[in-house]
Amino acid sequence: MLKDNLFSRCCDKCWHSSEKACPDYISCLTQGPLCHHDEKCENKKKENISRITLKSMEKPMIFMGLGTCGMGAGALKTLEELENVIKEENIDVEIRKTGCIGLCTLEPLLDIKMPGRTRLSYGHVTEKNVRKILNSVINGKPEEENLIGQHFSDGDENWKNVPGFFDHPFFINQKRWVLKNCGINDPVDLEQYLANGGFLAFEKILKNELQASVCDEIEKSNLRGRGGGGFPTGKKWKFALNTPADQKYMICNADEGDPGAFMDRALIEGDPYRLLEGLMIASYAIGATQAYVYIRAEYPLAIERLIEAISNLKKFGFIGENILDSGFSLKIKIKKGAGAFVCGEETALIHSIEGKRGMPRVRPPFPATRGLFDKPTIINNVETLCNIPDIITNGYEWFCAAGTETSKGTKVFALSGNLNYTGLVEVEMGTPIREIIFQTGGGIPDNREFKAAQIGGPSGGCIPPQHLDIKVDYENLKTVGAMMGSGGLVIMDDKACMVDVAKFFMDFIQRESCGKCIPCREGTRRMLEILQMVTSNPSSDSSMNSLERLSGIITLEKLAEIIKSTSLCGLGQTAPNPVISTLRYFRSEYEEHIFNRKCSAKVCKELLTYQIDEDKCTGCTLCARVCPSEAIKGAVKSPHYIISENCVRCGSCLVACRQNAISVY
Repeated sequence: MLKDNLFSRCCDKCWHSSEKACPDYISCLTQGPLCHHDEKCENKKKENISRITLKSMEKPMIFMGLGTCGMGAGALKTLEELENVIKEENIDVEIRKTGCIGLCTLEPLLDIKMPGRTRLSYGHVTEKNVRKILNSVINGKPEEENLIGQHFSDGDENWKNVPGFFDHPFFINQKRWVLKNCGINDPVDLEQYLANGGFLAFEKILKNELQASVCDEIEKSNLRGRGGGGFPTGKKWKFALNTPADQKYMICNADEGDPGAFMDRALIEGDPYRLLEGLMIASYAIGATQAYVYIRAEYPLAIERLIEAISNLKKFGFIGENILDSGFSLKIKIKKGAGAFVCGEETALIHSIEGKRGMPRVRPPFPATRGLFDKPTIINNVETLCNIPDIITNGYEWFCAAGTETSKGTKVFALSGNLNYTGLVEVEMGTPIREIIFQTGGGIPDNREFKAAQIGGPSGGCIPPQHLDIKVDYENLKTVGAMMGSGGLVIMDDKACMVDVAKFFMDFIQRESCGKCIPCREGTRRMLEILQMVTSNPSSDSSMNSLERLSGIITLEKLAEIIKSTSLCGLGQTAPNPVISTLRYFRSEYEEHIFNRKCSAKVCKELLTYQIDEDKCTGCTLCARVCPSEAIKGAVKSPHYIISENCVRCGSCLVACRQNAISVY
């Protein structure tokens, strides 16, 4: 929270009381008590000082990663024990809560900064080892176990023989622009955000920039929408700016519904002010006086931090009427969504805010000219808006220096699946998928083989091993049947069944379809039925059964093309992508399921066969006792056998057998 003395009067020409902001209000707060106008003012001579540095020198500081992922890993229990240790041993320290820094694999994360020394970061800190770690650092002999590294900083003495935190393999190839504050700062501490240059971009455009010039700057940067479509952001803004209206709206789409995606949640939890600053700049650029953050109710922590951040901004005049005496006014509201995947589509999202059922409508007219309440409306996702402040501060040339010819800047991915390191990563556009998996992600556990990377969520596709060197950008991914999407990146090893993966995404799409258009509503249902047939145990042994199943695959391909070309919205048009890409690269697995009635990955339960090895079976009867369908027969101390027709393939016998006598094929 900002201290009252930061608003103390310096001179009548510069610093005013908190009721009235000076023209260089944000610059003053950021740089310290420095007068910008009166050369005779004594405060003009005061040195610019970082308040964070001063605070860190007073006493030890502890930073606890308390994002959703950290709390899910047990960070709250660690924090409780940490507070007990501090109280019991009477240690004078300050605890600060941070968001997720991205390295979810090593959660719970805890950092300790001693006065005059660099900040140390520890992973897997639990209630069992937190006391030992804290005491070791305070005593000047940091515990080596669980130590990840140190955060190098100017003016602080380095710890000897401790690697840099960002030299960890997970971070070393990342370019952290959007994520730079996540896991470092207290997310709702406005003073910290200001001290690190926050809201300088907003102040700059209020003082010096016309709306059109802000749109020009973003257009020149070639920033493309990070929500999946990749439409040029500046061009989109200009549509709304050039549409005359008495009211315009700006919406942040934080309705993150893709399976395996958690970028927006982590960004909001870790750096809400950055999102709000981008939203405020965008609102000014298009002439909007009302902005919304549309976020799913399943993100309670992100919502909580947004509410607190907005409250702080209102308190100090950054949001409201006549912001900083600029003549620009803006209100920001949070609209909670019910978690419907279709509300990620722009027009469905607009209907939801209006209090209607979230269903897409025909376009044109596009929201930029006729959107919320029939007024010009721009919708950008969280990551897009988080890029805006740095582009305004550093210039479009800075942003264009990173990335590829058609895709500039960086991209944040939620990296999950079969990897040694999972979490939130930010890489430069044009980075090969291979580098993300085997360097940033640390490769596949247990030296298993890579099988596929599912990118783009339900609207994306699967990238096979032969395309591992494909570079991440909007155009390149399309050449292999995938798409950028919002940023979900799920890695699968050779234990994955690609038919089952396609079925999972089709089941998700079918359940989340709004049902408005027939191709999506009925087409996805039929595709799911075919996939269920392919992965189920045939009821007949006739050769005609295999032919029927094969014809289903042919029907899949035809249905996919029809759905893509005739669905109303982008979600329906991309719904068949996971099926199309798996058919394209893993057709042999479909054929195995159809003709051999087997699943080599042993994922499709109904195609599995359980068998007891008579030479290993001792007749202990454990398997027979746990079998729910009484499919296992045999006398005590005699080899048992399984009646396949009665077997429900639950796997209970496999778990119960102590002799490893049961095999699955």
